[in-house]
Amino acid sequence: MAALLWLIHREDAEEQRATLITDVLWMEQNFSFQFERNNALLVQLGPELLADSPAGTTTEARLKRALDPESGIVRVLWLDPDGKVKGAAPPFTNHEMVGETTGTFPSAAAFRLARSLGRPVYSESYAVLENQTQFEVHQPIFEGGRHLGTVVGVYSLNALLARQVPWWFSERYRVSVTNNLGVEIAAKSKVSPLATLAYEIPFEPPGHGLNLVITAYKSEVRWIPLLLMGSLGVLAAAIVWSLWQLRRHMQRRQAAEQALSGEHAFRKAMEDSLKTGMRARDLNGRITYVNPAFCRMVGWSAEELVGMQPPMPYWAPEAIEHTSGVHQQILGGNAPAQGLEVRLMRKSGERFDALLIEAPLIDDQGRHIGWMGSVVDVTEQKRAQELARQQQERLQATARLVTMGEMASTLAHELNQPLAAISSYNTGCLNMLEHGSIAPDELTGVLQKIGKQAQRAAQIIRRVHAFVRRSEPKFETVDLNGVIREAVGLVEPDAARRSVGIDVDLADGLPPVLADPVMIEQVAINLIRNGMDAMADTPRRERRLHLATRAEDGMLVFSVTDRGRGIDPEVAEKLFAPFFTTKEEGMGMGLNICRSIAELHRGRLSFEPNPDGGTIFRFTLPVPHP
Repeated sequence: MAALLWLIHREDAEEQRATLITDVLWMEQNFSFQFERNNALLVQLGPELLADSPAGTTTEARLKRALDPESGIVRVLWLDPDGKVKGAAPPFTNHEMVGETTGTFPSAAAFRLARSLGRPVYSESYAVLENQTQFEVHQPIFEGGRHLGTVVGVYSLNALLARQVPWWFSERYRVSVTNNLGVEIAAKSKVSPLATLAYEIPFEPPGHGLNLVITAYKSEVRWIPLLLMGSLGVLAAAIVWSLWQLRRHMQRRQAAEQALSGEHAFRKAMEDSLKTGMRARDLNGRITYVNPAFCRMVGWSAEELVGMQPPMPYWAPEAIEHTSGVHQQILGGNAPAQGLEVRLMRKSGERFDALLIEAPLIDDQGRHIGWMGSVVDVTEQKRAQELARQQQERLQATARLVTMGEMASTLAHELNQPLAAISSYNTGCLNMLEHGSIAPDELTGVLQKIGKQAQRAAQIIRRVHAFVRRSEPKFETVDLNGVIREAVGLVEPDAARRSVGIDVDLADGLPPVLADPVMIEQVAINLIRNGMDAMADTPRRERRLHLATRAEDGMLVFSVTDRGRGIDPEVAEKLFAPFFTTKEEGMGMGLNICRSIAELHRGRLSFEPNPDGGTIFRFTLPVPHP
C-alpha cells in the first residue's frame, strides 16, 4: 500500500507538472495570439494615421479597438519616417515617463531596427508611474516599397497580465514576469504561492531577457480517499477494471482519431482538387477560411486573406459600389439561389467575372455562424457566350443576305418596272418640250407620275437595305402587324413570280411588344418563303398562303399556313437541327435561326399539320406587363 501510495503521489506530481506545462504553453500561445492581433490592427491603422488627411470615423473606431483594455495597449503613437512623433492617442508628455531619459521615448533603437527589418520590433521594458512597467512594439508601414512611417503600440505589462490571464488560471497559478536580472517587474497576484512547483519560459515577444514565471498554488492532499481503500484485492480489481476501461477508451479514441484524420485528409484532397473557389465568412463579413482554388483565383495567399474584412483587396475599384451592394445582400440573407455575378480583381490587377453562390454556415449546435460561398470564374464562359452571340448575329445576317440573293432576280425585275416607267415619262416629256406641244398642266401630271415611280423604287431599296444590314440586336417597342406588312412587301414580287396568293388576316388592336424588328422580320420572311417552297408542287389555283396574327393567353401569335404536302415524321424530328435541309441548295439554318430568335425574345416557334393539307407554323412573342 505504501508503494502504491508513493506511486500515486508521484504520478499526481507528474500530472500536475504536465498540466502546468500545458497551461503555460496555452498562456504563451494566448499572449502570442494577442500580440499578432494587435500587430494586424496597427498595420491597418498605419496608412490612415500617417496620411495627411484627418482621421475619419473608421480610423477612430480602429483606434478605440486598439486601445481596448483587453488588448493590453495603453497608448498608440505614429511616427514620421525620421522617427518624430506625429500624433498619439491618448496624448502624452515626457513627464509621464519615469526611469527614461528625455528623448528616448519612444525607443529610437527599436524604431531604427523595425525600419531596417521591415517588421514589428519590441523595445526593452521600462518603469513608469505607479509601479507600472511598459514596453513598445514598433510596426513599420510601407507602401510601394516606400517607408511611410511607424506606428508604435505602448503595452502596459501589468494591464496585459491583468486582462489576458483568465480567472480560472489565476485560481490555480501565480503569473509573474521577471527581467534579465531575475527581478520581478509585474505579477497577476500579490499572493505568494506555497508550493515549489513552477515553470519559467522566455517571454517572446517582447523578449529582451523577460521571462514568464508560472507558479502553482499548493493543492490539497486527499488522504481520506486513499486510506479508505479497504483491501489490496479490491484495489487490484479496481485497477484492473480501470485499465481495461482505459484501454477500451483509448481504442475508441484512436479509432475516432484515425477516422477523423482520414476524413480530414479526404476533405483536404477534395478541396485541393476543386477548381471552384470556396470562402467562408462570419456574420460580420470577415473571412475565416479560403481553399487553394480561391487563392489561385485571386492571387492572394490564405494567410493574407483570412481575417480580412470588407472592402476586400480583390474587389475591382470600378465596381466597388456594386460589389459592396452584393456583399450586403449576401450578409442580409437575400442572395438568390442561382447566385450573383460580380467583377473581381486578381493580385496582378487582371479583372475577371465571378459567380457567387452563398449558403448559410451552420455549426454543430445548429447556430448560424456565417456564410460559405462558392466562387466560379465565369470569364471564359461569358467570353464564349459573347462569341457565340456574335457568331449567331453573323449567321443571321448571312441568312438574310442569302434570302435576298435568292430573291435578287425578282427584286431586280420589280425595281426595273418603276425605273422603265420613269425613263419612258422622261423621254416623252423631252420630245414634247422640243416640239413645244405640251401644256403646263399636262407636264405637271407627268412629273407627278415620275415622282410616284421614284418613290416606289426607293421603297423597294429601303426595304432591302433595312433587311440585310447587320447591326447589334436592338430591343424596342414594335408593332407586330407593321413588321409583318414590311415582310409581305419584300416577298410579294417573289410570290407573284411563283403564282402564290398571300392572304393577310392581321388582328386589330394588338398591343406592342419589346423586340428587335429586323429579327422579327427575318422570321416572318423565312416562314413565308418556306411556305411558298412547300407549295412548289401544288396546283396553281390552290397555292394560297394564309398569314394571321392574334392575341392569346398573354402572347402574340403569328401563324403561317400553307397548302403544301406537309412534313414527314422523320423530317419533323430534325426540322430545327442546324444544317438540316430538304432543299437542294438550302443552308439548313433558316428554321434553326428562327427558333434561336424566338428563344432570345422569350417566345416559341412550333408547327403542326394543317387539317386542310399542308403545315401551320406558329411564332409567339410575350406581351410585356404594364
